Formats: sequence, C-alpha cells, structure tokens
Amino acid sequence: MKKEEVLKRLNETSTRLYSCNLSECTEKQAYKVVCTLLKGILAGKRKEFKDEVLPKGKKQVYYMSMEFLVGTSLRNNLFNLGLEEVFREVLKKQGFDAEKLYALDPDAGLGNGGLGRLASCYLDSLTGNDLSAIGYSIRYEFGIFKQKIIDGWQMEFPDNWLDRGEVWLQPRSDESYEVKFGGKVSEWYDNGQFRVAQTGYQSVTAVPYDMYISGYDSKAVNKLVLWSAKLPSFDMGAFSRGEYIRSLEENTMAEVISKVLYPADDHVEGKRLRLKQQYLLVSASLQSILARHLKRNGPLETLPDHVAIHINDTHPALCVPELMRLLMDEHGIGWDEAWDITCRTLSYTNHTVMSEALERWSEWLFEEQLPRVYAITREIDRRLRERLWQAYPGDTGKIEYMAVISGGEVRMANLCLACCHHINGVSKLHTQILEDSIFHDYYQLDQNRFLNVTHGIAYRRWLCQANPDLSSFLEKKIGRGFLNDATDLSKLLKYRDDEEVLHVLSAIKLKNKERLAAYIAEKNGVNVDPASLFDVQVKRLHEYKRQLLNVLHILYCYQQIKRNPEQDFVPRTFIFGAKASAGYTLAKQIISLIIAVSDLINSDPVVRDKIKVVFLEDYRVSLAEVIIPAAEISEQISIAGKEASGTGNMKLMINGAVTLGTLDGANVEILEQVGKDNMFLFGMTVDQVEDLWRKGYNPQDYLAADPDLQGVVDMLTSGVLGRHFEEIRASLLTNRFGAADQYMTLADFADYARAQRDVSDAYRDQKKFTQMSLTNIAKAGVFSADRAVLEYAEKIWKMI
Repeated sequence: MKKEEVLKRLNETSTRLYSCNLSECTEKQAYKVVCTLLKGILAGKRKEFKDEVLPKGKKQVYYMSMEFLVGTSLRNNLFNLGLEEVFREVLKKQGFDAEKLYALDPDAGLGNGGLGRLASCYLDSLTGNDLSAIGYSIRYEFGIFKQKIIDGWQMEFPDNWLDRGEVWLQPRSDESYEVKFGGKVSEWYDNGQFRVAQTGYQSVTAVPYDMYISGYDSKAVNKLVLWSAKLPSFDMGAFSRGEYIRSLEENTMAEVISKVLYPADDHVEGKRLRLKQQYLLVSASLQSILARHLKRNGPLETLPDHVAIHINDTHPALCVPELMRLLMDEHGIGWDEAWDITCRTLSYTNHTVMSEALERWSEWLFEEQLPRVYAITREIDRRLRERLWQAYPGDTGKIEYMAVISGGEVRMANLCLACCHHINGVSKLHTQILEDSIFHDYYQLDQNRFLNVTHGIAYRRWLCQANPDLSSFLEKKIGRGFLNDATDLSKLLKYRDDEEVLHVLSAIKLKNKERLAAYIAEKNGVNVDPASLFDVQVKRLHEYKRQLLNVLHILYCYQQIKRNPEQDFVPRTFIFGAKASAGYTLAKQIISLIIAVSDLINSDPVVRDKIKVVFLEDYRVSLAEVIIPAAEISEQISIAGKEASGTGNMKLMINGAVTLGTLDGANVEILEQVGKDNMFLFGMTVDQVEDLWRKGYNPQDYLAADPDLQGVVDMLTSGVLGRHFEEIRASLLTNRFGAADQYMTLADFADYARAQRDVSDAYRDQKKFTQMSLTNIAKAGVFSADRAVLEYAEKIWKMI
C-alpha cells in the first residue's frame, strides 16, 4: 500500500467511526481507527486465503488451549503485513507518533506464562508458513491479573484488557453453540436404537469472537476463536414480577464462566468453575469443528482425513469424551467407529514432568457437572482396563496407575494417553523423562505414538520487532534471508573475530540497556548503571524455577562485599520479573524476599555501586520486549528434570544473552548448539538429582559444610531484611511444605556461586563475552517456531 491509499483508508475509517478525518481525532480515537482498518485488511486477506485453500480440501489443524498469551497486536500486525514504515510516516504527517499508539495497545493477557505464549507463537508461525489453522480458547473478560507491589507484597488487580483490546475482536453470535452442565442422563432403546437424553441441565450459550492472526510475508490469515459464555435467554417473566435480582442472577452465573483466567481453585467453587471453563472451551469448539467439516467435507467418517485437533496440555483433555459424545449422541455413530475417529483425530502435547501438575478431577464433581461425559469416560476406562489386563495380566498396580479413573479421580493425562494418536514432549530431555518414567508404561504399549518436538519461538517478534537495531544490523551483515529462515543467522559466525562487528553488537546492547535503565528509573525510582552486567531472570514464579537460588546468591555477594569492600567486583544489576499465582503463598513470599533484598542493597552505600537489585512489577509480553534485548545473562536455573523446555531461554539467546543454567529442559539443546565455551553450566544432572534423593538428601549437611551459606540462610530470619522470612527458611530446612528443600537449592548453591564467578571473569574480557553473545545469536535459529510447527505438521498432524 502506498501512502496515499493508507491515508485515504484511514480517513474513510475515521469518518465512519467518528465523523471526522484522522487528523481531527484524539490519540485514543486514532488508535482505534488504525486497529479497525487493520482488522478489515486482515479479514479481506482471510477470505482470499480461505477461497484458495478450502477448495483444495487441505487438512486443517485446530489448536485447543486454555491459554493464548497474545500480547500486543498493533505492531505485530503492521510488521507482518509489511506496513509498519508506511503507516508510521502517514501517522506522523497527521500528527501522531506510532510509538505512542503502540503504547495504547493492551497486552491480551489470556495466559499465565510459557504455555500460552507458546500457543500464540505457534499460531503466528502456522500462519507465516501458509498452513490453515484455527486456535480455540476463552474470551476471558479479565486476563492474567495486573500485579502491584504494595508494602513489599504482591497484590492482584483485574486486567480489563477488553477496554481497548476488543477492537481486534469480531463477534460471531450467529455461530453460537449450546453447552450443557449438570442435570440427569436417561438412556433407553427405541426400536433397537440406543437413545440418550440429558434433562434438568443448566444451558449456557458459547458466543465466538474471532481475532485474526497475521503471519510474516505470507498469504495466510488464520484466526483465534475466543468463546464467551452467555445465558440463552433473559427471564423477562421474573423481571416483570419484580424479581429483579433472580432474573439477573442466572445471567451472572453463566457469564462468570468466561470472566477470569484461572480462578483460584483452593476451594470447591473454584474447582467447579475451572471444570466449567474447560468444558465450555471443548464442547463449543468441537461443535463448531464438526459443523464446519460437515458443510465442507461431508461425512464425519472422513474427519481424520481433513481435521487435526491438538490438545495443548491437559486442560482441553475433555476433547476425548466430548468428541465421542457428539459423534454418538448427536450424529448416531456407534462406539467402535466413533472411538476410531476420535483416536485418529486427536493428538496431545504434554508440558510438564511434575506429576502433581498432571490434572485430576474429583470423580463426584466430574459426574455432577458433566453427567453424560462422565458416563462415556467410565466406559473408556472400562475398555482401557480390559486392554491393559491383556497387556499386563495380573499387574493390578500398573493398571491402576494407567487407568483413566482410579482412587475417586479422573486423570486427564491418562485420558489423552488412552486415546491420542501421537503424544509429544517439548524438549529432548523432557520427552526422554516421559518415556522412561512418567508415561513409561504407555510408551511400552506403543512406542510409535511418542515423539519429541522441541519448543520454538516467534523469533521475528522477539528479534525483529523487540530489537530493531540488532535486526537491521544483521540484515546489513548477513542479508535478509534470516527473516524467512532463522537458520540463516548462522552466517553471523564468520564475524566472530571481526572487531568492528563486535563493537557494533556491544553498542546495540548498550543502547538497549540504556532504554531498560530509563524504564527502571521511571517505574522503580532506582538508577542503574547501563555499563554494569545485566543479569536477568524473568519467568513465572515457582519454587522449581529457583528464583530463590538467585536471591540467596545475591545475599552471598552482599556479605562478600560487606566483608571486603575493596575487592574487585564486576558491577552487576540483577533484574527480576515474575508473577506468582494468587493462591501460591510461598511464591509470593519469595517475591517479597526479592523486594526486601532490593531495598537492603539499593540503600547501602557500601554495596549499591557494585550491586543493584530490581524487581519489575507486572511482568507481561510488552515488558519482556523491553527487558530481553537488554539482558546479558539469562538465568535458566531450574533443578534438572523439572523444566519441560522453556522458551524464555530461547528469546534471551536470540537477543545475545548468554545462558547461565542447569542441564534442564531445552538448555540441553542450547548446549548442543553453542558448546560449553559459550554458556555457563552448573548444578546436578537429572541422574545425580535422583541418586541424591535415593541416598537421602539432608540440606543441613550443606549448611554445615559451608559457613557462608549458613550465614546467608540466617539472614532470612535475622531481621536485617526488615522482616522475618520464617516460612522460606522452613521450606529449605524442614518438612513443613513437603520434603525439605525439595528443589535442592542448597545442594546446587556452591556450584551456582562458582558459575557466577565464571560469569564475572568472562565479563571482564569484553571481547570474549561479546563473542559468546554473537555465537548465541548465530546458533539460535534452530529454536524458531517455524521449525517446530513444520515438525508438528509433518510428523503429527500429517498436513504436509
């Protein structure tokens, strides 16, 4: 599009919306005008793409996920459509700064972390590779909460992203579907035909909202369908009788299903609501998929030939019994044929090696809310047990472990394992752990169903958009090929010894650090030195990710400097960003500890010129786009065997941060790419962790052997931090919260401190450190989401 056409269409849109030309609009109005025009452009491209793809009968993937952490859309869509520069120039002439409009664009925080961000990355890359895909999730009115730190404690506030974000959504009320909860199920035979009916149920209408997804330099536009729960009809009779509250109450109870992402589930009402959310997503999506298939491709017997439905973690595992229900009850297909169709249509990605995170539902709650689905699940379990008895005769313990229903619980991972044609892990190590331990018995039954697809990232967002100076420099040195093929980044390696290139890379990094330093000064009131080493740990707060290990080491450094202020110490800025789940008290206490350490160090005149500690509140996609380009050390320090893959490690790597980490998740594959000389490794391996547990792990032994570590742990309760962190200390040394130090923070501490000294030694040699940074950029191409989705499309979905 040329400038004249852009301006013409912007003025037409502003006239339609506000009865004026663009130049007369307010900034917020201009934002809405630009977004509305872009949504129209994307809608037109989507129609063209559908007209080209659908007549060819190409297979389509439907990606089911409770989370899609989309982030902001304005810059991403302009960049992907190749319109960013022309829009920027037109807007400037009309009196608007594109950067200010970008700042108005809300983060669509429809996710909690890596799971949701991955889903969004994959939908972007599927679109960029011209593969037909639809994502399904929920239109949460309030996404992941806004985090505020008040008196050193995390507080959660509603994230009303729809206030401005709704401009990107296209409602489709004409394609709504009924979803039924509760009631009773009646079964009978009518002239030899099996019949079933659900009565006395609560009916909810699922209304779809489309969000168009663009891809870089592609013909395709796909969409993310977000379901909103509504009451089918308003009780006008009750309202007319003056029963105003009752008439509104039912509508409120229906709409609460799509109100909040991940409501607290430490009580039964929260669990009930989460189950309803999952079923709303699954039932409405499957009804939509089957209706689309019947219209375009004919009989449901051909569903697996045209449709691939992917279950992203266990939250949408209800796809298994619900697809069976729809095929049998709504379309009259017998059990055996329905099961064959279901098994050949569904696939499943597991995202965790932590058994406690494999979702389970109380059997009574499952039956109460989903009586027909429960009956089908029981039959799936009965038939599975018969098959397992043939495979493992007499081994009741193994059969109970593999069963879908056991011990009064419905096990969602086992439901997927019993059905799906492929099950994949998300890094080589993670997949190996699944096959060797957690899912070993299912793996032994049919090894061909299991495979690995290592995570990938939408690198154009995290490199080209978030770090435009680096992207432009790469274009000059290695050409534009990497914009379409990330492996072209490897061409940068030939400049590893080029002094000029190393100097420019250092200058770009410094500029990004200055930008982040300005943000920190504005938001935290702390002045950090951009010349200091920026050591970054940004991710969801969880004990296994070991932010606690990082902060204990900071206290260790504090003690070392206090004892010997004149020692040579590489100045460092430790930067944290993390949200803790609202009900996860210990995680919230670790955030409070980080803030207390920050207050202690940043106010100490002896220490603060050598160390600064910053906790940036409300970590989100748009904030990550500021932090990650400035990072020099990427903290990936989970205990070996707990992190499935990670994607933050990849985003930081492609921006030139050097990984400090354990051999966990995708760190193993980062090591394969860059070698030991270009990352900082520490800690026990998976085998060593398991061996230490078997021998008997006693964290007190490590304190006894290391007086400095003992001094650090003592600081938690000495009062020097302004408050006492008794529960954190107890989690390390007692069984109050499970096994003492269950993520072996103290066991790995000494080696972590050694690795941090190695970081400082390397940073003193700026040429060497920049060479390490360059190598990480050059070898990051394998972690592109393009590579990952093409592996899914070829090996699992059979689309190419």
